This record gives sequence, structure tokens and C-alpha cells, in this order.
Amino acid sequence: MRILNIIPYKVFPAHLGGEKAVVLFNEYMGKKTEVFAVTVRSNDPGYAKYFKVFNILSDSRIRYANPFLYFKIKKLIHRYQITHLATEHPYFGWLAWLLKLTTGVQYLVRSHNIEYQRSASIGRKWWKLLKVYESWVYRKADWVFFISEDDRKLALEDKKLDPNKTFVLPYGITNRLNKEEIPEAQEVIRKKHHIPSDKKILLFNGALYHHTNYDALRIILEQINPILLQEHSDRYVIIVCGKGLPASFNELKHYSGRNVIYAGFVEDISLYFKAADIFLNPIMAGGGVKTKAIEAIGYNCTVISSPLGAMGIERGVCGEKLIVAENNNWKDFAEKVIFELDKQSDTPESFYDYYNWESVTENVIKILSQQDA
Repeated sequence: MRILNIIPYKVFPAHLGGEKAVVLFNEYMGKKTEVFAVTVRSNDPGYAKYFKVFNILSDSRIRYANPFLYFKIKKLIHRYQITHLATEHPYFGWLAWLLKLTTGVQYLVRSHNIEYQRSASIGRKWWKLLKVYESWVYRKADWVFFISEDDRKLALEDKKLDPNKTFVLPYGITNRLNKEEIPEAQEVIRKKHHIPSDKKILLFNGALYHHTNYDALRIILEQINPILLQEHSDRYVIIVCGKGLPASFNELKHYSGRNVIYAGFVEDISLYFKAADIFLNPIMAGGGVKTKAIEAIGYNCTVISSPLGAMGIERGVCGEKLIVAENNNWKDFAEKVIFELDKQSDTPESFYDYYNWESVTENVIKILSQQDA
């Protein structure tokens, strides 16, 4: 089995959840079989582990409609005897379909979310055209891997797909947490931000230049935190991490006396996840699985979430580490935070069994092998 994956955007070095999802999938697949990747010129091949990178895609947006890519990738398919062609997202589905017709290679699409829904949610006027194209790509593919069972079920209903060609490929984690690392991480973070040992650490993290994240932050600042401050101001601090905070927030200086610490972009977010007691996830817009919530649970951090923020996460494997508040009810959200301040629970082994890259990619290999047979 030799897989050639089309990665159509910059992922090196991987900081965001979506970037990590692409890099780690290819990396762990590369440990099990031969993996090659076609990607944009701005990606540094030096970051790739266990897979070979070809920088033949332009960084320009016209790369998605460049017919000359057909000849370049067809040449790679023959040279490296590629058996399976993969695409991250459906955008290069047209190219994969053409290559399947002319080379006999089978192709799979890895869906990170239902693309037309995400486009509609952020106001792209051409989302209906994307819906038609996305459905066509999924129907033509030999396999479609969705990031959650929720997305898979929606696609089956919405796009009339063959259920035997659809599977779940969840966002994976690499860590099976060593709990002995938690006290050390807490000591580092408390010392850095002058946090007393008797205060619980609440964490919010995300790309703050994106409206789904800064809108969620505004909810924390204006809706949730005022409720917590009323009777529990001496019990917690909220640390906000992430780059790109709009200037209108003034680096959260107005909230420095309200139990809010703005850490900005941090090099090692895992340190903050390990130190945090609760991860706040009041997301109200956007599609796809919120990978930061999965990462938080992987670090033994309890996640309090809106229903949308928990969408696509396999709740049955999360134990008591995923708490979902009523939709748009911030009083209920705050009350759940207060209740969790006094609780201690651990991430169950079932979570690590389901959400780890070793088992995720092993299952992909098994599916592709069975279909081939």
C-alpha cells in the first residue's frame, strides 16, 4: 500500500488543531505504510516525519483549479507506484476523480467538517454551489472518512451516500497523560502568572483572530465570568491563550481585576492544559469537531461546553470529563463550572483507546485493506 495525500494548505509547523490533524495523520500512517504528500510550496519538508513531501502546489488560491496539476501528480503516481490517493477536504476531489479514471488508483476523501455548512455559517455566498460539488466528490470517492459520527450521519441523510463507503476517522491525540506531570505544570503556570495555590485554573484557548473564538471569549467575559464573580471570586482565575486578539479587546486589560489573565500566544499550550482544572468551551458558531476540547480531555482537564462546542465528540468515552450546558443558557454554564470546582475526576481509559492516533490510523489501514480484498 502506497498512499499519496494532497495537503492543499500550509500545515508546517503545526499549531492549530486542524494543522495537527493533517500532520499527525500522515505521520502515524507513515509508520505503517509508505506515505507521500503533495502540498504547497510554503510547507517546509523538514517538519515531515515518516512521510515524503513534494512542494508542487502554488500558495495562490488558483491552485484549486489548476489543470496542470493533473500531469504532475499522475507522474508521481506512476513513479512511486501509488495505490491510494487521498485528499484533505473535498476541494481537490475533481483532480482525484480524474486521476482515478486514468491511472486506476483508488481515492479517499478525509472530511474535517461538512464544508458547505461551515461556509454558510461564515457568510460565504457560494455555499450552495459548494454543497453540490461536495456531494459529488463524496459520491465518486471509494472511501469517505468523516471526523465524527454526527458528520457521517448528516452526510448520509443529506448527500445520499453509500453507507458502506463512509467511516469515522476522529481527531487523534498523541498523549496518554502521565498524571505525575500535572503538579509540575501547575507549579510552572502558577509561578509564571502569580496564581495562588488555592485558586482553580480555568482555561480558554483558540485562534483569537477567528470570530468563533473571540465571540466565545466575549461570552466568557460578559456573560459567564460576572456570574462566577458574584459569590466565587476568590476561588478561580481564567487564563486566556491564543494569538490574534482583536485590538478592540485591548489585551483584556479592563478585566485584569476580574480574575482574567491574558497570556497571549504560548509556545507550549500542553503546559496550560496540564495545569488547568477546567476548559471553557462556549462556542456558538462554526462547524466541525472542536479539537481543542478533545486535547483538553486528553490532558485530564474537564471541559464545560455549549452543545455546539461538544458536537461530534464521542461522549460515551469521555466519562465525567465532558459537561454540556443548556444551549445559550450562560447561567447554567456558570453553575456547571461552579459545581466542577469541587470535583475531581480522571479521563477514562476508553477515551485514550478511542482518541489516539495509533488506533485511529490502524483502523484506516484495516478499512483500506479490507476494501482492497
